[in-house]
Amino acid sequence: MAFGILDTARKAAEGGGKGGGFLGVSKLGDGESYRVAIVSEDPFESWTVWGESGDKKKPFRFTSEPSAADIEAELGEYTQRMSYDGDKLEPPKFSLAFFVFDYSDSQIKVFEIPQKTLIKEIDKLSKDEDYQNLHEWDLKFSRAGLKLDTVYSILPSPRKKGSQEQIDKAWSAAQDQGADITALLIGGNPFGEKL
Repeated sequence: MAFGILDTARKAAEGGGKGGGFLGVSKLGDGESYRVAIVSEDPFESWTVWGESGDKKKPFRFTSEPSAADIEAELGEYTQRMSYDGDKLEPPKFSLAFFVFDYSDSQIKVFEIPQKTLIKEIDKLSKDEDYQNLHEWDLKFSRAGLKLDTVYSILPSPRKKGSQEQIDKAWSAAQDQGADITALLIGGNPFGEKL
């Protein structure tokens, strides 16, 4: 079964953690990487706005690019985060999220990718006849550099020998516990009863 990137993701990419059950390449240090196997049927697409209230930070997700009025209505007591330079509001970021098997601890996790370069690379891989079924490959996500000099990359690798049974078992258990990636849209727990 193909892991298809929808036109929304492709268009958004063309335009201008290590802890818990969530992974993201921005959580990696310089020279670090994750090795994962995608288990979601398809990616979940959303636009994310980060809200802040005192020391609390929270993502707010939308199914389409939100207007300023949409953001204000959704954030409630939170205020929209400022850009890296601190001179304007941070704009909504398009991202893909999907469940993966994390080889570092053999757990199912949510992997979220807001980086346009990585979305483009996943799209490119999914269209390549050698890699189009990304469910059959392991993916190594890497980071080199820090802050504005950061470069992210993806390296498809043959599935680790003997790991498919463990991946299938972990994914089946997560599904039995109610794993639902769309829970991210309402700030819910995508792991169902797991966390």
